[in-house]
Amino acid sequence: MDNKWQGKWALVTGASPGIGVALATQLAAGGTHLVLTARRRERLEELARKLTNANGIRTEIVAADLTQPDAPGKIFGFTKEKGIAVEVLINNAGFGQYGELAQVETQRLLDMVQVNCTAVVHLTRLYLPDMILRRQGDILILASTASFQAVPYISTYAATKAFDLLFAEGLAEEMKPHGIRVCALCPGSTESEFHAVAGQEKFTSDHPETAEKVARTGLEALAAGKSYVISGLGNYLGAQSQRIVPRSMVTRIAARMFRPDKRF
Repeated sequence: MDNKWQGKWALVTGASPGIGVALATQLAAGGTHLVLTARRRERLEELARKLTNANGIRTEIVAADLTQPDAPGKIFGFTKEKGIAVEVLINNAGFGQYGELAQVETQRLLDMVQVNCTAVVHLTRLYLPDMILRRQGDILILASTASFQAVPYISTYAATKAFDLLFAEGLAEEMKPHGIRVCALCPGSTESEFHAVAGQEKFTSDHPETAEKVARTGLEALAAGKSYVISGLGNYLGAQSQRIVPRSMVTRIAARMFRPDKRF
């Protein structure tokens, strides 16, 4: 990939599995230095060694749990202490949880909002002022095809991703005068740990996209100045077609698709 961020520093959250690894790998291949953050230090260390050896870039790791409200501040403090100017912020970390709302653990739901929404806003707010001063910077936010409609049985997840999409689109327009690009990446079913972690493996598409393809789509859209991108033609057509169908009907169709077997 023609990397427009060669020699610059990128911060990638959720960098240990799936799309996060693919994003870090593609940035590294283009000569971007990386700050990698996730919960599992051993995975970060392994990935950092691999990318440094393969590409000759600099890497730093910071283990952080974004379910904790003070984690964004710790990450920001780490980069400040290292004297790293983060010019590309990749808000990739996030997770879902399948099930009826009343049967999902309360803390699990609150943690989801914390990671998928609050941490995204917090990290963006921390790194944005320096980008504005430099009059350049790029922010990629992981949304989802679930951003475009209510999805029963993953209601909280879909709502958090709708937040991410609208936050990114609004911020993209807000930051144009400052020379800063913001883009929401909206993947559909992707080869990653996501479905296993969310407990919805049986709803995985028979033909999921690769994490590498999704990452490439997102980085190319960010570089092109798009405010959002849907990865995959089928996903794009599915998301756009919902605009001509009543919202209540879309929600009923989604409910049939995701309803637990016991309800049939």
